Amino acid sequence: MAGFILRRVLLLVPMLLGASLVVFLMLRLGPSDPAMDYLRLSKVPPTPQALEDARMMLGLDRPILTQYLDWLGKAVRLDFGVSYATQRPVLPDLLHFLPATLQLAGVALALTIGLSVPLGIWAARHRERWPDHLVRLIAFIGVSMPNFWLGFLLVLLFSVHLGWLPAMGRGGLAHLVMPALAISFMSLAINARLLRASMLEAAGQPHVRYARLRGLPERRVERAHVLRNAWLPVITAMGMHVGEMIGGTLIIESIFGWPGVGRYAVSAILNRDYPVIQCFTLAMVAIFMLCNLVVDIVYALADPRIRLSAEGVE
Repeated sequence: MAGFILRRVLLLVPMLLGASLVVFLMLRLGPSDPAMDYLRLSKVPPTPQALEDARMMLGLDRPILTQYLDWLGKAVRLDFGVSYATQRPVLPDLLHFLPATLQLAGVALALTIGLSVPLGIWAARHRERWPDHLVRLIAFIGVSMPNFWLGFLLVLLFSVHLGWLPAMGRGGLAHLVMPALAISFMSLAINARLLRASMLEAAGQPHVRYARLRGLPERRVERAHVLRNAWLPVITAMGMHVGEMIGGTLIIESIFGWPGVGRYAVSAILNRDYPVIQCFTLAMVAIFMLCNLVVDIVYALADPRIRLSAEGVE
């Protein structure tokens, strides 16, 4: 098992390097001029001399590969440069906004797990009856509605018309309800539908039918034989949803005025603040990769076949 984890961790290194190269090239080879954006955000008149000085200061006069290697060398030391807009180091600013985003994503994840699991089990237990139809309807709405549109609808209903919840800002639990629900609703719907389908598939397996023929109580059959196998695809989906929730904060934080990394990144994108965009994008890539790593490890622990394969046992 240790070798399996080590191989997965080592595989992250070339993947992260490749992602960093793609991000760097996409921004450097885009239609916008970083030197011009730097002068604009610094409120310096873009005279020819100022543009030339800015290009030299930013290293834009050097070959693109040299620029990337220089940026990569600094990034390894956690130096992602200085924001064009604030003239402050990027990483401390990003870390300043990170706790708010993690709080929002954590509540959204708790909602996803806390609601999708009982809904999926409830639907599977009452197949083709009204609870099943209700859960499938919720799932259909969830996968069809973008989270930003749901966010607007929640604000319109609970803040504008009913006045029950605050529309913007960060405070107590009341400020968390709508943005967390907007972020988690699609993941909740997908997981509930996936768990329902997995349970129904597992319930039709021969060993489950044999357990019922032996006279085992239905709850025990469900817990020991159905749910145990139905969890595996849900674990995989849940790992992907964690990264998606953090990425989904980009728009949701802007809608609800939540002072997190997503709102900070949207402001940087609109201003074409390249150091912030590079750092944020690379951080999102790293989070997705770490989520996949955790999923691989949990999957191997949950499924003996994967674990034995990782240990070289046929």
